[in-house]
Amino acid sequence: MTTPSQHAYPDHWEADVVLRDGGTARVRPITTDDAERLVSFYEQVSDESKYYRFFAPYPRLSDKDVYRFTHHDYVDRVGLAVTVGGEFVATVRYDRIDARGMPASAPADEAEVAFLVQDAHQGRGIASALLEHIAAVARERGIRRFAAEVLPANTKMIKVFRDAGFTQRRNFEDGAVRLVLDLEPTAESLAVQRGREQRAEARSVQRLLGPSSVAVVGAGRTAGGVGRAVLRNLLDGGFTGRTYAVNVALPPELTEIDGVPAVRSLAEIDERVDLAVVAVPAERVPEVVADCGEHGVQGLVVLSAGYAESGPAGRERQRELVRQARSYGMRVIGPNAFGVINTGPPVRLNASLAPETPGRGRIGLFTQSGAIGIALLAGLVRRGAGVSTFISAGNRADVSGNDFLQYWHDDPDTDVVLLYLESIGNPRKFTRLARRTGAAKPVVVAKGARHSGSAPPGHAVPVTGIPDATVSALLSQAGVIRVDTVTELVDAGLLLANQPLPAGPHVAILGNSESLGLLTYDACLTEGLRPLPPLDLTTSARPEDFRTALAAVLADPGCDAVVVTAIPWVGENGAMESGDGEVLATALREAASTAPAKPVAVVHVEIGGLAKALSAATTTAPRPGPVPGTGAAPDTPPPPAPEPAGAVPVPPREPRTAPRRIPAYPAAERAVRALGRAVTYAQWRRQAAEPGKVPEYDDIDESGAAGLIDRVLGEAPVDPHGMSLGDDDTRELLARYGIAVRPTLPASGPDGAVEAAARLGYPVALKTTTPHLRHRADLGGVRLDLADEERLRAAYGELTELLGEPAELRPVVQSMAPRGVDTVVRAVIDPAAGAVLSFGLAGVASELLGDVAHRLVPVTDREAAELLRSVRTAPLLFGWRGSAPVDAAALEELLLRVSRLVDDHPEIVSVALEPVVVATQGLSVLGASVRLAPPPSRDDLGPRRLPSY
Repeated sequence: MTTPSQHAYPDHWEADVVLRDGGTARVRPITTDDAERLVSFYEQVSDESKYYRFFAPYPRLSDKDVYRFTHHDYVDRVGLAVTVGGEFVATVRYDRIDARGMPASAPADEAEVAFLVQDAHQGRGIASALLEHIAAVARERGIRRFAAEVLPANTKMIKVFRDAGFTQRRNFEDGAVRLVLDLEPTAESLAVQRGREQRAEARSVQRLLGPSSVAVVGAGRTAGGVGRAVLRNLLDGGFTGRTYAVNVALPPELTEIDGVPAVRSLAEIDERVDLAVVAVPAERVPEVVADCGEHGVQGLVVLSAGYAESGPAGRERQRELVRQARSYGMRVIGPNAFGVINTGPPVRLNASLAPETPGRGRIGLFTQSGAIGIALLAGLVRRGAGVSTFISAGNRADVSGNDFLQYWHDDPDTDVVLLYLESIGNPRKFTRLARRTGAAKPVVVAKGARHSGSAPPGHAVPVTGIPDATVSALLSQAGVIRVDTVTELVDAGLLLANQPLPAGPHVAILGNSESLGLLTYDACLTEGLRPLPPLDLTTSARPEDFRTALAAVLADPGCDAVVVTAIPWVGENGAMESGDGEVLATALREAASTAPAKPVAVVHVEIGGLAKALSAATTTAPRPGPVPGTGAAPDTPPPPAPEPAGAVPVPPREPRTAPRRIPAYPAAERAVRALGRAVTYAQWRRQAAEPGKVPEYDDIDESGAAGLIDRVLGEAPVDPHGMSLGDDDTRELLARYGIAVRPTLPASGPDGAVEAAARLGYPVALKTTTPHLRHRADLGGVRLDLADEERLRAAYGELTELLGEPAELRPVVQSMAPRGVDTVVRAVIDPAAGAVLSFGLAGVASELLGDVAHRLVPVTDREAAELLRSVRTAPLLFGWRGSAPVDAAALEELLLRVSRLVDDHPEIVSVALEPVVVATQGLSVLGASVRLAPPPSRDDLGPRRLPSY
């Protein structure tokens, strides 16, 4: 029997989705108020589609049909609709059935499903998206299988089912194809879903960055103002499409502004406009959005301020902006945005307020701050670098950095991705996308608002409680290059965009200043690199000496990268000469172009024109003619060459006949820091090419652990904050995953302690369990190696005399573990980031220094090995100062078992094993705690949906 709450309107099923062509639509349950929409929708469906749906001519719906298709109990009978502009464009329905195919209720777990998509919207991926959503609804209501009958001629619908990735069975009965789909998600169905998500979201971004026509709404008739500035930048940037100025206040006689057509409304434009740049006061934006939606605009860049950054009223205005735009199938950059730039020759779009248009380059740049965007663009322009695309998303109420990661992942014009982020709305998705993109091209992130504990006012996103150190570790696990400042963001981007990845950490240093060489050497050691002894060319070295020395060290197989240091040299008359930077730049470029491909960076002091000359070495476009060795046209990517063992796969670069740009830095520390990040990233790329595995353990009892969790949660009062397991249940749960906890026995008095020791066997430890003294040997709450009754009684007396009564201290006795290194293993669930496994050494020093390493669950065998080696105190585990190394393999296995435990059971919200004493052989878990809670929802495992903040 269903409860009344199950019949209530399930608003959590509502979702905005991005379709295959990049447009958006809304999925929602069908209600009794939808009768007219349903009839209107059905009238626009072709007779052929109706025949495929009902297996017979069915020109119109009867009143009985309309009632049946609009009245649902949202349990056994469910209907969903896809709407665009508030009107139905597709529907899907399931009816629960029994084994005979008759209407049924739970516990029957099969349902018939049927789709109908308006002909004008077929081919947009609507049925595939609907299948994801109706399958998720069915699973929520206890349905495990869908059955569908499809006419053999309805090949499109058969393909939708076949390509979904679900386990399925097909047979031919009575002239129809009968399909049965198991709705349990599979690795294939999840891969299909994420592949479709990537293509759809990338396409939605491409529509924003590659329009064939742009309307600037709010361009004034007099010079000045935001709208007029954007219009001027569009024209000055050489936009290849058509441009329109739109302003409701324009007089009828004014037909042109800056040489482009001027209109009062989009209705006066004869063609469809792809992109609208909105620069009007916030109170006027809704009418502009409606005008754009009614005339088929595909996307909006909203520069207007006065939204979430201005307070609660603005936050609601921002939500309504997104709802309104999505209802028309449009995506939004902004509000409070700075604009977008695409330097690709087919577009040449500068729909931004950037005071200086950057040149064409290989860097994709995304920022959530207009001011930072200005600074980054200025920094790149000043150092002779360009961008492929630039986006300043402002409050990023809709389109976010995740969308652009989807786009840049396979964008052939982008080699490096730079992101300035102040908030991460969906950390799970961000790390997943960054890991995938990072396997093909570097992703560099500078994150602001790291220590404020909240998102900036305009960012209406969930606030995660993960410490910044944890965020940094998780980004590193995903291959993201994390930098601290926007200057470092540019420094790293320049090196990664123009130089090959280093094959290792060995750095050659050469130059004409011994002191600058030593500073560079020290900087390399600080960054964990392995510098070779600096090669001093002396202050009399000329550009040809630099060329010869650089060619020699690049040819050295023991060198992975080179830092060239240069100061003004001594002339023939003994005077210092700044020289012609172009001459030195030419020498360095020639040496780099003829030697093996290794990264080169230049540190210079007061050499005029050197940085500009190095950065202007070559265009980023392929040179005309075939690519050497391939016979391919210049715009055709060459086939991947076989890599030697251990080589780093790198994105296609410019032809070797074109000298690379060599990045120049004004300080050794900046050059070496950028190089160090490239080395770390290259190492991650090598490891990502051969990822680790999540091991299977035969002794894990997953079903037994699930039964224990269900029993405990079923017996306890419902508490969304969770509950702590008792000691016995904790030991039993961990034991089912092969994790043994040394037993403890209570000792309410000296006699009780002696009795407990007799049961456990000497030697024993006596410990307090009161929270403020737990695991605090430094405060006297732990007495170890008590070898007999006499010492145990003495220790008990000292403990109670020093710290308090037994009732307060709650002493326990535990058998002694073999000597070793005390460590701590924890796992916690963050609603936004997911399960995080943490490791560190026990003790006050580690806690004080925050020396804890983190990894996202599930952890692979390789990641477990990296985790215990990532803490600064790791040498204590591996024989520091002559001590015996501990059993690292046993510790890695424990980490993997804890990872499996929390990954298998989402009800486990925290696990703490403290201390874990790791000996030379084996380990001992001396204390453990587990907290349970109702499992949180997992948006990343559900059907595709756009975030709604």
